[in-house]
Amino acid sequence: MRNLVKVTIFSTAVILMTSCNFKSKSKSSLTGWNFNDPKYGNFLNGDSFKGQKTPEGMVAVEGGTFTMGQVQDDVMFDWNTTPKQMHIRSFYMDETEVTNEEYHLYLQVTKQVFPPEDEKYKHIYNAALPDTLVWRKSLGNTDLLIENYLRHPAYKDYPVVGVSWLQAVQYCKWRTNAVNMKTLIDKGIMSNVLAADTIRNFFDTDVYLENPYALFEGDSAAYKKGLPVKKIRKKGEPKPVKGSFTGRHVTSSDGVLTQKFRLPTEAEWEYAAKAVVENREYNTVRGRKKYAWNGKYTRDKSQRYKGDQLANFKQGNGDYSGVAGWSSDGSDIPIRVKSYPPNAFGLYDMSGNVSEWVSDVYRQIIDTEANDFNYFRGNYYTKKLIDKDGKVVFVGGEGAPQVAYDTLPNGKIVPKELPGTIKYIPITKEEAYFSGDYSKADNLGKNDGDSNSSRIYDLDEDDRTATKSRMYNSPLKPTVERDTLTGRMVKKYDDAKRFTLISDQSRVYKGGAWSDREYWLDPAQRRFMLEYMTTYDIGFRCATDIVGPLAYKKRRARNPAR
Repeated sequence: MRNLVKVTIFSTAVILMTSCNFKSKSKSSLTGWNFNDPKYGNFLNGDSFKGQKTPEGMVAVEGGTFTMGQVQDDVMFDWNTTPKQMHIRSFYMDETEVTNEEYHLYLQVTKQVFPPEDEKYKHIYNAALPDTLVWRKSLGNTDLLIENYLRHPAYKDYPVVGVSWLQAVQYCKWRTNAVNMKTLIDKGIMSNVLAADTIRNFFDTDVYLENPYALFEGDSAAYKKGLPVKKIRKKGEPKPVKGSFTGRHVTSSDGVLTQKFRLPTEAEWEYAAKAVVENREYNTVRGRKKYAWNGKYTRDKSQRYKGDQLANFKQGNGDYSGVAGWSSDGSDIPIRVKSYPPNAFGLYDMSGNVSEWVSDVYRQIIDTEANDFNYFRGNYYTKKLIDKDGKVVFVGGEGAPQVAYDTLPNGKIVPKELPGTIKYIPITKEEAYFSGDYSKADNLGKNDGDSNSSRIYDLDEDDRTATKSRMYNSPLKPTVERDTLTGRMVKKYDDAKRFTLISDQSRVYKGGAWSDREYWLDPAQRRFMLEYMTTYDIGFRCATDIVGPLAYKKRRARNPAR
């Protein structure tokens, strides 16, 4: 009996302490108002957020400083990678490239949600398909790879190739929606729409946050219950019907939904690949890394695997894997992911296997006056389209614009937006007027190719014509001639049309591939290709942001008391 009394007293004390702590956390420290209290308006706070969980298949990359563009070899002497010290914020990154199996899941879902036999959806599925003909060689026997590499189970764990930059971006958007939809299903907020034949299982995170009932063709049965909301039930008010949706929907303030998946920036990718964390000594980095691993050679030095290559790359003309019986890198084409040891961040194949798309627009050198904090070239600022009634416009909705398609230079037809998503438009100059850093929506060519950075920016307004204000089509050398009427000396520019491979559609890809020589294994090397083109040696992996602290690990004293 005495023990029972002691247990009761202890339990009561714990409950009281817990309730006191809850009250202190659920109260505004500046106004004294209670959060989540119907007597104070039920205003919400994010007190339930306990830290961000690492997304499936990803590893955390703790941010820091490093020298971007510091290559070991520059045989072309083109200074395409100007060394510059950069700081990178912490982020999550896929530990491997996206595989055929994972991309095939995306294709299956896309085909189910937007069946190609439906006239209004007929181009959406085809736009997502990788180009398997990238394996075709006019003087090579590669039919096996054309027919099997993407879908045969033997290659399911191999990195997907034949995807363009545009397709990789669309996959990242779909992954965001797929992860958030499963989160809502797991929390019981949404019914398992994947198993429901009567509900088209198209889910979009932005649409859900704007208006959950604009999804699933307006079928409210898709939602089971909401997050709990404290209510004061008035006398005589009936109890909620069992099984009906009560509570509220998830908002961005709850910290429940994942951050958006995206392609990593060039700076993030290079930082993650170099993993200079293993060369850190106190607050400095000793030595320079040539590869994703530590050391200056490509062969394993361990006793067990001595002589084996540490990456999948081309070792010489006609030598993709070594002599039979001594396959030094294990594969003559891309190999299954995780076939080689990870780098210091836990990332696989950051040197070799396949090259990878990053999100940046390509320019020949890293900007000498670039932002040294999370550098990125490719910002295009947009906003939601609002109709005359003040409502957000959905693509393909009632009274809204239908799905618009674009025909790429290679002839492929792709949707500009998916039906059911929110319509976005560029911000205006007026909206960016008071901004300190940008003045328009399109910042792809900032300080490179725009009028402010043109070589003839200082010309009078009358002389600055569309044919003269140009960067990559500038004349070789203007001539100075005398005007026969006025006698004045004037500059004359030739009208020759010049062409360049560099444009705002040129996107960076990083890392050496199975078909590359050792030179390209250096993470600082960079190349580019047009965003709609595909090849057999470029894949991709996703990244997403870490919110809150640089690292959730508790800081320890550097000089603990002895």
